[in-house]
Amino acid sequence: MRGEGGDRAERVPLATTAGDGRYPCFAAAAAPRPLSIHDPLDRIGRTYAEVDPAKVIGVVHTNEPDGGRAFAAPDEASRRIAEHVAEFFVQEMRSGRIPPEFLPLQSGVGNICNAVLSGLASHKEIPRFKVYTEVLQDAMFDLVASGEASGASSTALTLTDKKLTFLYENFGDFTDRIVLRPQEISNNPGIARQLGVIATNTAIEVDLYGHVNSTHILGTQIVNGLGGSGDFERNAFLAMFMCPSTTKGGRISTIVPMCSHIDHSEHSVQVVVTEQGLADLRGLGPTARARRIIDNCAHPAYRDALHRYLEGAPMGHIRHDLRRCFAMHLNYLEHGAMLPDLNLSALEPQHAVLKT
Repeated sequence: MRGEGGDRAERVPLATTAGDGRYPCFAAAAAPRPLSIHDPLDRIGRTYAEVDPAKVIGVVHTNEPDGGRAFAAPDEASRRIAEHVAEFFVQEMRSGRIPPEFLPLQSGVGNICNAVLSGLASHKEIPRFKVYTEVLQDAMFDLVASGEASGASSTALTLTDKKLTFLYENFGDFTDRIVLRPQEISNNPGIARQLGVIATNTAIEVDLYGHVNSTHILGTQIVNGLGGSGDFERNAFLAMFMCPSTTKGGRISTIVPMCSHIDHSEHSVQVVVTEQGLADLRGLGPTARARRIIDNCAHPAYRDALHRYLEGAPMGHIRHDLRRCFAMHLNYLEHGAMLPDLNLSALEPQHAVLKT
């Protein structure tokens, strides 16, 4: 239960669940104030919330499970993405850009992010890390339970019934390793910057300059909300987006000339990863960013078409041809494939190496 609003509400229903209730409550102030969180597991607030007893209209105790859904096991593309991410972080540590004790990790939801978490935890050169994120799911919970991650801060649990039962049965083992906070705290931009969070999230499509669409298929059909990815991406020490290079059996390239919808801009997106490789965009001008994304992240079957688009676009600080920038999307709508003449056998799995 959040420790806010009880003084303003006229009536307050209370709900209790299994567990000993030792998570701290913090009242989010209407006006900004400094927050003393210097480590993902730092706690502020109290172990109770103040509510006027005269306003309480009932107390409901429930063991009703949340019914969190399980994600598919990581596929080959997800595992290769995880390998690229782990090797990149190791290179960053060797260069001194990431400290040897590592930095707090924020992870989005889904099988790609789960694969990355597992890949980082199992990599011998990456130390135990802490998590500062918005949603705690099964894979992350498993890392905390096994000790591969030393702790996690979140605002929500999206655990399957099996994992939630395990948490309740072993509640005392996790009270010092899991902190649940109001969203105003878990997604606070100042805290994300202060902690030096590394943000890892997934994309639906990425364009040649690093803009990311995380929410809308073909720019119109929403498949998921933005969630906290924008809060972390804009304020992270390092902002990374990941996706497979193709979907729909190769009929769709996730690397496109221009995104059909933009959730994250080129000004904040620093690293793009597909199973083909990794593009570190830091310090690059627009054309260099485009070429690196094509060469490192696009599927080989789409690279020539993407290069032709770039080289044929009118000159400018950003090279775009407004007559052709959505041609691949229109091809999919009209013909069921972004490149109708593409030989789909050319999309057999490619054994990529790390490219930065």
